[in-house]
Amino acid sequence: MAYSIKEIFYSLQGEGINTGRPAVFVRFSGCNLSCPFCDTDFTGTDGPGGGIYGSAPGVISAMRACLPPSQRDEASRFAVLTGGEPALQVDDGLIRELHDDNWEIAIETNGTIPIPPGIDWVTVSPKAGPGCVVANGNELKLLYPQKGIDPVCFEKLDFTHFIIQPLEEAGTSENLRDAIAYCLAHPRWRLGIQLHKFIGIK
Repeated sequence: MAYSIKEIFYSLQGEGINTGRPAVFVRFSGCNLSCPFCDTDFTGTDGPGGGIYGSAPGVISAMRACLPPSQRDEASRFAVLTGGEPALQVDDGLIRELHDDNWEIAIETNGTIPIPPGIDWVTVSPKAGPGCVVANGNELKLLYPQKGIDPVCFEKLDFTHFIIQPLEEAGTSENLRDAIAYCLAHPRWRLGIQLHKFIGIK
């Protein structure tokens, strides 16, 4: 299978429970949803490290090239498969090859498409409208507020962590206040902030 990738880069995870953890990010091109508040450029293959890769080993070679030399031979490395919607392209072969090369694998998905088994850390960020077919994982990260979404509806799903992340749009300050108030009133949820935007990293 060929993989269309917007960019591959090394940075710190800026969101969720793994905030602050060094990772190689693989941003897959394309998405099955069109969200008006999306802040990510996932179109095309023209970003750093981007391209159309004809095989999983090709992707892994590009991922290794992003690492500092001291990290390339580490026993375990952390990869974040994101997008766009990575579940459109991520398959069993890529997961197997990454594990064989000692990568711990995280995925960030909207949850509308089944994901292959064996992914080590699953983050689902559901959107209003489509159903969520990925009903279990490590963290459910809900952008808030979204019209047509009540966070309570997701609490029955099998996730370890439930995160409310304020939408960044006009009225961001109000969204942050509302997200804080929601977490205080519903202690099962914790507040999530996009740290990378505050400290100025990718």
